Amino acid sequence: MKILIIDASGVCLDFALRCQNFGHTVKCFIRHNKDGSRSMVGDGGLIERVSEWEKYMNWADLIFCTDNIFYIHGLERYRDKGYPIIGPSIDTNRWEQDRMHGADVMEKAGITTIPSTVFKNYDEAIKHVMDNPKRYVSKPIGDGAKELSYVAKSAADMVFMLQKWKKSNAYKGDFILQEFHGGVEFGVGGWFGPGGFNKQFCESWEFKKLMNDDLGVATGEQGTIVRYTSESYLADQVLKPLEDFLHGLAYTGYIDVNCIIDKDGFPWPLEFTMRPGWPLFQIQQALHNGDPAQWMLDLINGEDTLRTSKAIACGVVIAIPDYPYCKISKKDNSGYPLFGLTEEDVVNDVHCAEVMWGKAPSMCDGEVKMNTPMFVTAGDYICTVSGKGATVSDARDKCYGTIKKKIEIPNSVMYRTDIGCRLEKQLDVLHEHGYASDCDWE
Repeated sequence: MKILIIDASGVCLDFALRCQNFGHTVKCFIRHNKDGSRSMVGDGGLIERVSEWEKYMNWADLIFCTDNIFYIHGLERYRDKGYPIIGPSIDTNRWEQDRMHGADVMEKAGITTIPSTVFKNYDEAIKHVMDNPKRYVSKPIGDGAKELSYVAKSAADMVFMLQKWKKSNAYKGDFILQEFHGGVEFGVGGWFGPGGFNKQFCESWEFKKLMNDDLGVATGEQGTIVRYTSESYLADQVLKPLEDFLHGLAYTGYIDVNCIIDKDGFPWPLEFTMRPGWPLFQIQQALHNGDPAQWMLDLINGEDTLRTSKAIACGVVIAIPDYPYCKISKKDNSGYPLFGLTEEDVVNDVHCAEVMWGKAPSMCDGEVKMNTPMFVTAGDYICTVSGKGATVSDARDKCYGTIKKKIEIPNSVMYRTDIGCRLEKQLDVLHEHGYASDCDWE
């Protein structure tokens, strides 16, 4: 199969390597870095990089888009003509980016959402919190920075952050405030095409903060516990009611709804993700059996051929400074050796992100050998390591065992050591309300 990957964020390498390993021909268009420099992901011959994507649309049997911000407008005319595209569209992108529109879609589908108030400036928001002193969550509408999604500990905390953002002019777009709802964070997603949802739904538990015990800045996702199941109580409530709407938009791709399950077992949807999640999609690769791409083409054609493992997967993000701030150029944190990492590793339990093929010193028979060909970094978001097991604790053990054996990188490697740990108690709470009943801690 001829596969074109249109990659706005430089996250496609793992999928590309797996497709190549299965015998597919892959071309990757990767957008330049934020500073305008050329991304070095996949350099050194790991993948075939192309400088433009439209030139290869007629060449490809399958077109995979990794992102829902860039290129979707250009892709829309190809989608209308029936090109084999899997990924977000203009219409479905609005479900994620315009939070109020997404909430309206849910309400029309009979899914109860958390009431939200839209604000166009910080002064109005500050006054609202002062007049209604409750605990709030702030979220940008559109493609705002992750640090602008903030869960306040109190009304005073929220007012302080709003004042700080106002002073720094942190965000010029609209944003929302939601009343805080406590509970267990739990998400579910599904692959959708002309034939409806694939029968296997993906349940996940994200760990979004940089440091252990959910301390530090929000990065989006530092690690995740993932499993596929054909019987998902959460999918019954927040995904399946959306099926007619997705058919109406002729959507083909991944849809995820992250929720808070409150003390009474009621699911409060937080947001849509209308695209592959990162690193979720990489961790899913550990659970996908067989050809990594053929099932995608089948999905476009209305068939469900995705075969998944019954195991639970644990995935952990591996990074180096200055992640997660990414203020320095990618060139400055590129070229660091990934000692001992083999080609077999990167199509199994190590899912490469900002990685290329280069040269670095290595140890050989007790001596330093210069200019040894090996995998090296191409930025600060290096890879995700996964492990599978029958239980969460078993998957964790496998994942962290691989990290200890395989991950050796100079320059202060960073990763959380507690991914999955909070499920030791939270799974019991979910089980009481009928969720994930066959997913066990140990």
